[in-house]
Amino acid sequence: MKRKVILYISQSLDGFIADDQGSVDWIGGNDHEYVSDYGYESFIKDVDTVILGANTYKQIICELSKDKWVYEDLQSYVLTSENIKDTVNIKYVNMNIKELIHQLQQEKGKNIWICGGAHVIDQCIKEHIIDEYHITTLPVILGKGIRLFGEGHGKIKLKLKKVKEENGLIQGIYINQ
Repeated sequence: MKRKVILYISQSLDGFIADDQGSVDWIGGNDHEYVSDYGYESFIKDVDTVILGANTYKQIICELSKDKWVYEDLQSYVLTSENIKDTVNIKYVNMNIKELIHQLQQEKGKNIWICGGAHVIDQCIKEHIIDEYHITTLPVILGKGIRLFGEGHGKIKLKLKKVKEENGLIQGIYINQ
């Protein structure tokens, strides 16, 4: 069976994945005391590979999780033109996203998670390689920032598979038709 490629990401109500400073400190639900993983554990049990761009990688290691790689149980691929030495579970690659996905889908494994950022997502959309879109919309309007979806890739018809609300967050799961 082919490994699914899944975009799993949060966005503001007006479609931004980060504010105009690149920050994601606005992510949260209506009740700030509410404790939940919002379905992350359920999602991640079927994933063994994560792909992210260099900016998202830097944000994680510099801001969100300085002391520990948050995806240590997954094989991570960071798309970058920098020459960085691989670690046990992080590979730094400078290759076309379509080629990387094709290579990974030839290997046995679980689903492949496209974590971000916007440039990587845009490349995946243009290459039509995302099988499922797991988009969580947060109850905030940012007004400006980094858009989840860029322009110029044409229309893509999706089918709503599932929708769930939790603490003001709406998670929609969409599949290609």
